[in-house]
Amino acid sequence: MDFSNRYILTFAFLLCLVSALGVSSLAVSLKDLQDANKLLDKRTNVLSVAGVIEPGQKVTIEEADAFFKDEIEVLVIDRQTGETLDLDPETVDPLKLQRDPAMSEKTPAQHKRTQISRLPDQLVLYRINSAGHEGYVLPIWGTGLWSTLLGFLALSGDLQTVTGITFYEHGETAGLGGEVDNPAWKAQWPGKRAFDENGEPAIEVVKAGLLTPGKEDVQVDGLSGATITTKGVEYMVQLWLSEDGYGQYFNRVR
Repeated sequence: MDFSNRYILTFAFLLCLVSALGVSSLAVSLKDLQDANKLLDKRTNVLSVAGVIEPGQKVTIEEADAFFKDEIEVLVIDRQTGETLDLDPETVDPLKLQRDPAMSEKTPAQHKRTQISRLPDQLVLYRINSAGHEGYVLPIWGTGLWSTLLGFLALSGDLQTVTGITFYEHGETAGLGGEVDNPAWKAQWPGKRAFDENGEPAIEVVKAGLLTPGKEDVQVDGLSGATITTKGVEYMVQLWLSEDGYGQYFNRVR
């Protein structure tokens, strides 16, 4: 049977339309589940870096909800003043705010190495009240070699010591910069002194194998072949620990 060009084009159009509607309907129907899984993944990372659960331990949505109801406070703060704001944390996305000139400011020159062009006016942080693990977890981000690294930095309750670091999203090279999320490398961070005697960020990430004797309490050994990525981690940690990051809040807590 011969088919006209009009018939073929109409058939192709209808087939594409039906397929598109099917894919769209499936995406919409799964959105709630996808959002729930993203939230669970973020909460699991917070609990893990804070030491409340073991690294790699799985928790259910119900278990995570219980932790965040009883042992974790999610706070929204004014980055410039350190004040705690009466806002729903679920409505505040610092990564989106930094793209809005009305809700952000240009990053100070001393932090230009982070390659973050603007800093959001509002930040979210987690206050950990779990017995034996009291402290704070800070969402951090910055640029590595190929990508923006998104992660969490955990501090002790007295805000003096790093208790953990993790990255939950990045596009760095596997086996090189991607090793920033290797448990062996992350294991160097707990116990490092976060600030110097003047209250300035003290953490340094040095080239692999070049730790300075006497500075082991503030230095982290870098990754061979991934100097740019690991220095990017240093720059972002220094930014978010400074008064241009969470520092004004720390001053109020102290």
